[in-house]
Amino acid sequence: LASFPLCDITEEDLTQNPQFCKLLATLAQHVDQTGLTVPLKTELDKAEQKLQSQRRHWLRTESLRTGLQEMIQDHCIRKHHAAVPPDQNMFYETMEKCLLVAQCIRQLDPSSTTNQDQPSILGLNSQQVMELTPSEKNVQRMKQGLPRELEKHLKKKCLSLLSYYQPEWENESEGLKTSKLSHLSAQLDKEKKRAESLKATCRENAVLIQRQTQLYLSELIKCIQLLQSLILDHRLRIQTDLDRKKLDYFEGKCELVLQKIKTEMVEIQLDTYTADSITAHRKIR
Repeated sequence: LASFPLCDITEEDLTQNPQFCKLLATLAQHVDQTGLTVPLKTELDKAEQKLQSQRRHWLRTESLRTGLQEMIQDHCIRKHHAAVPPDQNMFYETMEKCLLVAQCIRQLDPSSTTNQDQPSILGLNSQQVMELTPSEKNVQRMKQGLPRELEKHLKKKCLSLLSYYQPEWENESEGLKTSKLSHLSAQLDKEKKRAESLKATCRENAVLIQRQTQLYLSELIKCIQLLQSLILDHRLRIQTDLDRKKLDYFEGKCELVLQKIKTEMVEIQLDTYTADSITAHRKIR
């Protein structure tokens, strides 16, 4: 049963079907607890690793793009509430145009996962969109200042995450927050593993509860059958006693009626045959 936790069987089923038990023991030598063979499990693990690698690459790219868009949005908000230096304004405008051009080019290029050409959008191609890229000078200046600005933005987001995770740290100094921030990843990873372990324990407990429930229902059915048998036996025994008592009652009543009839017959005879009548009959005989 430990080798096949997903099988809905009990020890009683294995006891009643020894050949099926041998079959499970043979299968346990070739498949794991999920029902996969060793070669198939190996291929699945490789595919899972490849998928995780591609997912991490996509997440890094998407996180960077989202971070840059958040920086542009924050700049637009600041620009509406306060004066912004011209060089900083140029920096964010250049970055916004570069992001927009890159997004348009990605939409216009055919997909790398299919050989079919995508229909052109508004008759444009990637070369035409590339002409909208800002000047090389502005792009280089933006690239030089981007790591510093991106680092500041990411640090701000990390500190916000730290304050959300531990609100009591919000009033701490920035140096202490930065020190605690270095341990946040390990803490989150630890809690993630703990949550996964609890999920696995819950799944195991769910399987165990299901088996115990089936065993409980099986034993309950047996108890109900036994109780029905006892009730039937008790009812039959009580019925026999009742029938015997009724028989004794009717026998006594019949005996009483017979005695009453005899008494009535004697009274009739006494009323019919008086002492004079008896003497006359004796003389006649």
